[in-house]
Formats: sequence, C-alpha cells, structure tokens
Amino acid sequence: MFNIVLVEPEIPQNTGNIVRTCAATGCRLHMVRPLGFEVSDKYLKRAGLDYWHFVDITYYDSVDELFEKNPNGKFYFFSTKAAKTHSDVQYREGDFLVFGKETKGLPEPLLAAHYNDAVRIPMIGEIRSLNLSNSVAIAVYEAWRQAGYTQGNFCGRLRSVGPQK
Repeated sequence: MFNIVLVEPEIPQNTGNIVRTCAATGCRLHMVRPLGFEVSDKYLKRAGLDYWHFVDITYYDSVDELFEKNPNGKFYFFSTKAAKTHSDVQYREGDFLVFGKETKGLPEPLLAAHYNDAVRIPMIGEIRSLNLSNSVAIAVYEAWRQAGYTQGNFCGRLRSVGPQK
C-alpha cells in the first residue's frame, strides 16, 4: 500500500484520525519528530480508537533520516504552495505521501528541493488550508483509487433493510 509521512505533527486528534485512515486503507505511517504530543496522549488514542495494532508506525528524528532509511522511495510533498494538484500525478503502491505540521505545513527549503514532486489539494476562495487528517484522507483515497483499490472490501451490506414496499 502507501506510506503516509507526518512531519512534526502537532495535534493528537489529527494524528489519531490519520491512524484510523491508515488502518482502513492498509497504509504505513511514518512520523518525523518532534511531535507536538506524547504517543500516550488520551486524545491521540481516542481518535485512533482500537485500530492502533493494525498500523505499522515508524518514527524518525529528522526528514534526512526518513530519506536515508528509504533511499528508493518516491515522495510526494503536499502543500498549498505547490503548482500541481494531487490528481495530476500517477501514484504507485509504496509511494510516500508527505504532509507538514498543522500550523506551518512543510518547510519551504524542503519544498524548494522537491518542487517537481510537490502537489496541492485544490480549494476555492481565500481558504488557507484543509485540516491535516482530511488532507491525508483525500490524498490516500486518490492514490488508492488510482491503484484500483487493491485489497479493498467492497461487499457492503445492510444489517436490516426494514420492510420492503
């Protein structure tokens, strides 16, 4: 599946929601320190519900360490400053989708160094940005859609349909 990277996430509830998205889609989660919370934070745990054991999580002390430990990875950097939209690129399973901290996004030097691989999620008007966990979900589901929803469960069913008319 895909790799989700959070660079210095600050809000535990967002990260907990992202854990749940990773569990639902089979994505791995990579977090670059410093984190704005403790991994034992009750809000982080509550937002991730009981899905933590489904997610492979790796921690790094820097973005450089992330790159060093994943030398063959294809990275896409999500930013409101990017020229291309998130649907302009062709994702492949195993790609890394990189997101910055809630208050500042990804550092400009990192974006400048990888600008050809920077993408944005389109928005209208004067909206500055989307919520981090929403952005991750949008990106993951676009990448997964392009991959043909491999390993997906498409057998939804109603528990009770009620009386038929």
